[in-house]
Amino acid sequence: MLARKVKPNLAAAPEFPVRHLNVKKLKDGIVVRVPNWLGDIVMTLPALMELKKMLPEYCGLFVICPPSAKDLFESLAMIDYVIPLEKVHRNWSKDDLQNVVKLRAGAGILFNNSLRDAVFMRLAGIKHLYGAQARGRSMLLKRSFPFPARRSRSLNNLHHSNKYLSIVKALGASDWNGDLPEFTIKYPLHQSIPEVIDVCSHPSLMTIAAGAAYGGSKRWSAENFREVANWWISEGGIVVALGTAKEKNIAEEVITGLPPEKAYNMAGKTDMCELMHLLLNSKICVANDSGIMHLSAVLGKPGIAIFGPTDHSATGPISNYWRVIYDKIVCSPCFKRECLYGHSQCMKLCSPRRVVEQIQEVLNTD
Repeated sequence: MLARKVKPNLAAAPEFPVRHLNVKKLKDGIVVRVPNWLGDIVMTLPALMELKKMLPEYCGLFVICPPSAKDLFESLAMIDYVIPLEKVHRNWSKDDLQNVVKLRAGAGILFNNSLRDAVFMRLAGIKHLYGAQARGRSMLLKRSFPFPARRSRSLNNLHHSNKYLSIVKALGASDWNGDLPEFTIKYPLHQSIPEVIDVCSHPSLMTIAAGAAYGGSKRWSAENFREVANWWISEGGIVVALGTAKEKNIAEEVITGLPPEKAYNMAGKTDMCELMHLLLNSKICVANDSGIMHLSAVLGKPGIAIFGPTDHSATGPISNYWRVIYDKIVCSPCFKRECLYGHSQCMKLCSPRRVVEQIQEVLNTD
């Protein structure tokens, strides 16, 4: 399945002098350490697509990722091999290190800011490393790229996707043309759990992502999500609340009081493949700034995103089919996990009626 082609107006990143990779020295390929969060992972996909295009056929494109992203990358034909780290926030295990050594990669790119990962990639024999200047690791990198520090209380106008693209463009990659990657989900829908198969067969499925792993400040209230879900059900649809196992209670709050045969809590019940099936079969997604928002967008589905304490110019969905709702107040975006003042006004300014109106506009436009 090929997601729709988009060319969203994403805020530009700095451009760096181009010094082409010497592909003759890449051995069997190039390995990329992607970030740990799902949303950040999705935002690397345009850069990975352009990187793949510049490699000769005999060079593989390898990815080092958290275990939760393994099935996502194995759904992408452009990725030749995936190494899921055993523990993403600790030192690599002996097996992790050996697995990277076996790749025989001649170069590595760090799309995260980790000093630890730079050290372990060098220990794996990868001498030519590239990535952003961060955490004193520049001495370990062949080239490091300076990006401006993030500013609070103002929009930064530097989208993460363009940040990753600027790194690979400095190595000789072309401009991104707006194509979204082709996904071939690891196993088909009929192999999913029965509950997923049933809801995916409904012609008017709404998916909701009411959680946000970063912290409570990013969450629009469960009551507001419930009001939007109730309207959708009244229009003949059904609703599925998604999220991680830790967000199960938030999802339950969203569907409380709604008709049980029309509203489902699947937070923590789906693996990555089932999550992608649900998003692909969804008519609309309503979400906070979250990994599910990013994944739905890159799968080519429309949606509504509510932003407050984070910066939509930096981490907005990669799509022309999503609407972002954001109201600037003095203290936003603050990037705090919890509201410093306890009022979360930046999220409260968005009403359920406003979201419903945006849904109607998106679906009529689509």
